[in-house]
Amino acid sequence: MKVLIADKFEREGIDPLKAAGCELIIDPELKDESLRDAIARHGPRVLIVRGTSVNEAMLQASDKLSLVVRAGAGFNTIDVAAASRRSILVANCPGKNAVAVAELTFGLILALDRRIVDGTVDLRSGVWRKKEYGKARGLKGRTLGVVGVGQIGKAVIERARAFEMPVVAWSRSLTKGRADDLQVTLCDSPAQAAERCDVLTVHLAATPDTRGLINAGILNRLKPGSYFINTARAEVVDYKALAAAVAERSLRVGLDVYPGEPGGGEADFVPEIVKAGGVVYGTHHIGASTDQAQMAIAMETVRIVTEYKRTGRVENCVNLCARSPAKFMLMVRHRNRPGVLAHTLNEISHAGVNVEEMENVICESAESACAQIKLDAPLADAVLARIQSGNEHVFAVTQSPIG
Repeated sequence: MKVLIADKFEREGIDPLKAAGCELIIDPELKDESLRDAIARHGPRVLIVRGTSVNEAMLQASDKLSLVVRAGAGFNTIDVAAASRRSILVANCPGKNAVAVAELTFGLILALDRRIVDGTVDLRSGVWRKKEYGKARGLKGRTLGVVGVGQIGKAVIERARAFEMPVVAWSRSLTKGRADDLQVTLCDSPAQAAERCDVLTVHLAATPDTRGLINAGILNRLKPGSYFINTARAEVVDYKALAAAVAERSLRVGLDVYPGEPGGGEADFVPEIVKAGGVVYGTHHIGASTDQAQMAIAMETVRIVTEYKRTGRVENCVNLCARSPAKFMLMVRHRNRPGVLAHTLNEISHAGVNVEEMENVICESAESACAQIKLDAPLADAVLARIQSGNEHVFAVTQSPIG
C-alpha cells in the first residue's frame, strides 16, 4: 500500500509503517500544485499531512487515493466535503496534543499576567522598568472561563486546579454531571462564561457551527482588563471585534492562531490584531509542537494507517454519515463460499433497493458467515424467497426494520 507523507513526520513513525508493509513516499516540502502533481504521479492510497492544506484538486488527482490522515487534531485544512463526494475517508488524531496545547495556554496566561514578553524586550534593549512590570495581579483565586471542554479543554481545567483557579465552563456536550466530575461550574452559554470569568480561553474545533462564535457580544461581556486566550482556531473568533475589545476594554490577549496565517514554516506575516495596541502576545501556531505531542500523534497516525491496511476500517474517521439512511436490516446466514454475496446483491439490485451499509461476519473456522446488509427500503417476500432458494449455500434469510 502506497503512503505519501507530505509534511514533517516523526522518524519513529517511519519504521513501523515500513514494517507493516507500506511503501512510503516522503516529501515534507510538498504543497499546492506540487502536492497535487505528486498525488497524480505516485497514486498513493493514503496521504498523511500535518499543517499542509488539502484541496479538491489534490483529492481529484488520483482515483487510488482513499484515505487522508491529518496528523493532528483539527482538520479544517482539508476539504472534507470534497473528500466525501469522492468517497475518500478523512481521519485525525484527537486528544494527542491536548497536554501540549494546555501547557501553551497557561504559558500565555502567565506571560500576560507578568507581561513577560514586554519585560524581556525592554531588558534586551537595556531598559530596566521594575516599577512598570511589578504590577502583576496573580492567578490564584481568579476565575478561568473555558469554552470548549474536549480533551484540550479538560487538560486546561486540570492544570487550573494547580493554580487554585476556580473554573466556569461551557461546551455543547457538557452536562451538569460531567461538570461536577470536573469540579467546574456549568454555564448556559459562552456569554455567561465570559461574564463570570477573569480569564477566558477558547478550545473549540473549527466547524460551521463554531465559526465566529466568539464575537463582540461575548467579548464585551468580559470585565475590563480581562485576559483572552485563543490556542484553538482563528475561525472561531471575530478578530476585528477582538481588536476593538483590546482598545476599548483593555483586554490582554494571548494568541497562537490568526486569520490568514501562512501555511508554511517561514513567511513574512504581520497579524492585524497585533496593531490593536495594548498587551497582545502571540506564538506561531505551535500549540501542538512539543516532542511529546508529535510523538504521540505520529504513533496514532501509524495506528490508523496500519489498521486501515489490515482491516479496511478507519479509526477516528471524521466524515462518516452521522446517521445511516438505512431503514431495514437484511441478514443472510450462509456457508462461506464464492457467489453467495454476488447472488444476494444481484437480487437486491434488481428489486431497485439500495444497499446503505454491509458487513459479512465470518464465524469460527471460516466455514460459515452472516451478511448484515442495511437497506433503504424493504424487500418484497418474493425477493427474499429468491435469495433463500437461489443459492444452495444460503441457510436462512431474515428482514427487520431498523430502529
